[in-house]
Amino acid sequence: MEKLTIYDIKERTRETAPYFFDRKTMRFFGQTMKSFKVYRQEDSGKYLIVAGSGANWSGKHETRRLFNPVTNELEHIPEEMTK
Repeated sequence: MEKLTIYDIKERTRETAPYFFDRKTMRFFGQTMKSFKVYRQEDSGKYLIVAGSGANWSGKHETRRLFNPVTNELEHIPEEMTK
């Protein structure tokens, strides 16, 4: 299985999550495409994407989603994976 980049994921989620990588959305959170890191999850074949918030965001915020390459959807992280 190929390693996907955040740019690949953005392209593949254009229809399933059209506003997730929108410039206005990312600006609101103080993020750019370079803010995102991609980690392949060997056990599930999904990709964890993570990005911290920028300086203009009050409080600490980290965006975390699972990208499903079969459905091209961004999924919320299950509670047991955040502990």
